[in-house]
Amino acid sequence: MRITCPVCGERDRREFYYVGDAVALQRPDPDASDVVWDDYVHNRDNPAGVTRDLWYHEGGCGAWIVVTRNTITHEVLGTELASDVKEASA
Repeated sequence: MRITCPVCGERDRREFYYVGDAVALQRPDPDASDVVWDDYVHNRDNPAGVTRDLWYHEGGCGAWIVVTRNTITHEVLGTELASDVKEASA
């Protein structure tokens, strides 16, 4: 799989570190039950199809990138700097 870093250009995915879903998780209240914390720490959706994931360009410029991709075909549909995505949603 090839990922286009908005800073460095197209690179092999081995230069990047997958972090997870780019959607902000809602952290439980510190006093929440063990069951709630267990669910927050260990359980995530694993959708088939188009997702938006957070990747770190570890072997390159160090940019945080939101990658829109299809988990079935592994096709990368687009990439954006995470800072640009955050600013657009603010």
